[in-house]
Amino acid sequence: MALTDTERPDIKNHKSLALWAAVCAERVLPFFQNAKPEDDRPRNAIEAARAWVRGDLKMTKAREAALAAHIAARNTVNDSARLAARAAGHAAATAHVAGHAQHAANYAIKAMSAASIVNADEEAISAERDWQHKLLPEHLLPLAFPGPNR
Repeated sequence: MALTDTERPDIKNHKSLALWAAVCAERVLPFFQNAKPEDDRPRNAIEAARAWVRGDLKMTKAREAALAAHIAARNTVNDSARLAARAAGHAAATAHVAGHAQHAANYAIKAMSAASIVNADEEAISAERDWQHKLLPEHLLPLAFPGPNR
């Protein structure tokens, strides 16, 4: 779900969402790095999100890093690696549109699920979502997790 004009966060909150998305994506990045150690595009995307927050990178460059991470995702057949790369791509894309933060978190959950021995273990998914919630300031939860299932 995209944020409407009235739901768009101010720049401080937008940057908080980008940092949060980067942390969520970084948590599952090892799935990609273990499968494709020579490919640094998802790592670069996470770093691009952080660089944008610091003011060291223009949004357009963060977007390029996001697209590169998504290409990396398409270039792997390992499910957890692919989903981790998507999380990284959405973390970087948060610099462009704050709503990408929720996608970074959701792809991180999917990567964890794909990597688990018992696929889609509800307890593990719930624990990861709780961890994500605790990282984010409460006033930003409606932006990252819109709807009644917060």
